[in-house]
Amino acid sequence: MKKIGILGSTGSIGTQTLEIVRHFRDEIQVVALAAGSNAALLEEQIREFCPRAAALWEETAAHELRERVRDLDVKILCGMDGLLEIAAMEDMEALVTAVVGMIGVRPTLEAISHGKDILLANKETLVTAGHLLMPLAREKGVSILPVDSEHSAVFQSLNGEKKNRIKKILLTASGGPFRGKKQSELEGMKAEDALRHPNWSMGRKITIDSATLVNKGLEVMEAKWLFDVSLSQIQVVVQPQSIVHSMVEYADGSVIAQLGLPDMKLPIQYALFYPDRRPMEMPSLDFYKLSQITFEKPDTETFQGLALAFEAMEAGGSMPTVYNAANEKAVSLFLKHRISFLQIPELIGDCMSRHRVIAHPDLEQILETERWTYETIAGRGI
Repeated sequence: MKKIGILGSTGSIGTQTLEIVRHFRDEIQVVALAAGSNAALLEEQIREFCPRAAALWEETAAHELRERVRDLDVKILCGMDGLLEIAAMEDMEALVTAVVGMIGVRPTLEAISHGKDILLANKETLVTAGHLLMPLAREKGVSILPVDSEHSAVFQSLNGEKKNRIKKILLTASGGPFRGKKQSELEGMKAEDALRHPNWSMGRKITIDSATLVNKGLEVMEAKWLFDVSLSQIQVVVQPQSIVHSMVEYADGSVIAQLGLPDMKLPIQYALFYPDRRPMEMPSLDFYKLSQITFEKPDTETFQGLALAFEAMEAGGSMPTVYNAANEKAVSLFLKHRISFLQIPELIGDCMSRHRVIAHPDLEQILETERWTYETIAGRGI
């Protein structure tokens, strides 16, 4: 029986993870759940999966949850202290990190320090603290198993191959809802337009990131740390049908790819049972019905968020934290209709241009850089 915890259990990745657990109850036990503020849904999950502990980020919501589950034997926790306590639970073997944002950094590091395997769906952890996380994982003998479809595809394409024979990692992107449009066409786009992703069903923040291509920029940074390659070995390719999830080109010119329908349950289940594969109750890819698979070069002049990601990673140190934090704040403002779509990369670039890079930031310096970025944007009076 594999014992897991889930941070972000009420979000898109978290709920899909629990769908998989539902089909494998005799093999996976959920010992802890954590979410943001959705006390009602977390109560439902607690009653169904019977974890020993559960946490909500917001204190008021945590108090409400305690009242809702007074009849159950479950410990209700709150805030960062709650996430850290879950991360260190003695009998938990693996932690699914599916929270959005830099909230996930500290509990992920805490779980690794206690020898837990990480099923990673929180990009921000590696983007901002990859230089801390990966050495710690090696020291503790912990596995970092990617849950993102693209990184899972690369991970699968590397199986049985020597990593020192990698020539290039090809990260695929759908292009999002605005693929093919120019800046003049994007000026009036609202949040409702950006949230209409053509292929994937995801959370609001990541869907906006897909529309700006910032999501792909974050994945480039993540890939560098996960697979220990240089930026020059990572290429982004637009694959509009979202069938080819990513590829690896080797020194001899061979390219190995992972294909499948656009469904996040596939990489989640692969990570849960790695190195085994289990049947899934979902349609198979039908090559007779698949009329074409096409590839395009990303338009980094229109979608500047991707180009800025490479700049941030080249600068290194604390700059990726600025990139990530500025985007988090900008997306939040866009979803509240306080800035335009094109102001998202503008705010990211502005913060990056103002920042003095800290070469090897520790955790406190990373968190301070995040605060500085938020204050810099607030100073613009938006």
